[in-house]
Amino acid sequence: MSRETPGLLPGALHGLMMDRPLLVVPLLQYAAQFHSDTEVVTRSVEGPIHRTTYAELYRRTQRLANALIALGIKPGDRVATLAWNTWRHMELYFAVAGIGAICHTINPRLSGEQMRYIIDHAEDRLLFFDLTFADAVAENCKGSPSLLHRIALTDNAHRPNHPGLSDVVTYEELIGQHSDTFDWPEFDENTAASLCYTSGTTGNPKGVLYSHRALVLHSFACCLTSTMGLSTDDRVLPVVPMFHVNAWGVPYAGPMSGAALVMPGRDLDGPNLFRLMDDEAVTCSQGVPTVWMGLLTTMREKGRKPKSLQRVLVGGAAASEMLIDAYELEFGIQVNHAWGMTEMSPLGVVNTLKPKFQKKPRAEQMRQKLKQGRVVYGVEMRIVDEAGTPLARDGQTPGNLQVRGPWIAKSYFKAGTSALTPDGWFDTGDIATLDADGYMHITDRAKDVIKSGGEWISSVDLENAALGHPQIAHAAVIGIPHPKWQERPLLICVARGTAKPSLEEVNAFLATKVPKWWLPEAIAFVDAIPLGATGKIQKSKLRTQFKDFKAG
Repeated sequence: MSRETPGLLPGALHGLMMDRPLLVVPLLQYAAQFHSDTEVVTRSVEGPIHRTTYAELYRRTQRLANALIALGIKPGDRVATLAWNTWRHMELYFAVAGIGAICHTINPRLSGEQMRYIIDHAEDRLLFFDLTFADAVAENCKGSPSLLHRIALTDNAHRPNHPGLSDVVTYEELIGQHSDTFDWPEFDENTAASLCYTSGTTGNPKGVLYSHRALVLHSFACCLTSTMGLSTDDRVLPVVPMFHVNAWGVPYAGPMSGAALVMPGRDLDGPNLFRLMDDEAVTCSQGVPTVWMGLLTTMREKGRKPKSLQRVLVGGAAASEMLIDAYELEFGIQVNHAWGMTEMSPLGVVNTLKPKFQKKPRAEQMRQKLKQGRVVYGVEMRIVDEAGTPLARDGQTPGNLQVRGPWIAKSYFKAGTSALTPDGWFDTGDIATLDADGYMHITDRAKDVIKSGGEWISSVDLENAALGHPQIAHAAVIGIPHPKWQERPLLICVARGTAKPSLEEVNAFLATKVPKWWLPEAIAFVDAIPLGATGKIQKSKLRTQFKDFKAG
């Protein structure tokens, strides 16, 4: 009997409940019916603020569904998007999946070679793109055998004037000729709805194929008070792009919760985010640490926060103690860590403090807040040693982090083989600890942990501690060979301003925050630290750059 689809126990009875499939279109139908006047606001790629409602968004989604059918899109076909967070991109999310096809969001920060690879690997039939990416579309879609049409996500007044795009039609032209009613088909909830590719830091990107069931269950998790806590009281601005793991599920959870959505389009710098949050009374937002560093700079320049902003979710990389303190103590904005993966839809843990920690002194609270978070219901989590033996959940013993659950991938698109361990767990590639309260703390990627004298040094913790130094703007840590200790940490920094602190000065600062045997062996300054398509530090590039580095 399969572990994933067990049958009834001997003598057991089926429950007498209706069996209605969990599909994504009913999320938008619900919002259109019961939150019909709730806004979806977008700072459009063309420039002006665009306002619509869930009711109007749903009508247009039905127009789009009719247009897709007219273009010959069938169940199982892949429809690609190369687009920012906008109302049109939302319509694509629901219309494509609603007809049984698959919405394939492409990350425009991938290299041209990787972009061409995933378009061909996915066998995309259509490509919808924002004007920002006209050059990339003209360059990277040449000769793709499966691609039938390219559609610019704009109106005729802004049709792209590009010699390589003379055959494109515009989105508004496409849907304008179709009816705004559509008879949605019903089908199995395990039907694929969405396709995202990993960032491909090693080898080609791998496709993660999400089912309707997984996306709906994940949306319930996003709405829990102890996770994102989305509700009708919120105006949510997802800074995390819709091409990055479906904007962490916000485009689905927003309609489910009845929250208003504020879409930032392409301008994600501090001043533009501040203005949009302030003007649109945004209450909560989600993004990576570099985004929050940019907004922090703007808030300090203005001497205030966006007037309605209450909380931010930080994912993609660890938030430093400095960043959390600045938001919470200077501006009264709650910061919650979160962690997940493309293979996890992505939600795995969110750091909300249990009541017993809320009563602790700030220093003890911070020790918990710096962890990635508490395990979310729906995700099972364990740490194991190299032999696969489960380790203690004592918050101190590190091991290989493994997960399983109904919104976690079991294999990669077209891989043909399972991605799971023999006993049915997905190995994340992270080294972490778990404690008795369910808080998980990633100490490193398995490939990035520094092995020194038989002990492990967390490059992540060391980086976050270094970011607290007033003369360091950005930091990365890699291991360098050492004749006695096997490896020692090299701290690679971008200086804040012209003054560059010495290794002795930095280590004196770090000695109060990390074990002394963790202190970097050497320090190097660079103009910029390489970041990947999802904003994570590309340590493989740093290891190549500093492969001949000699301490001292």
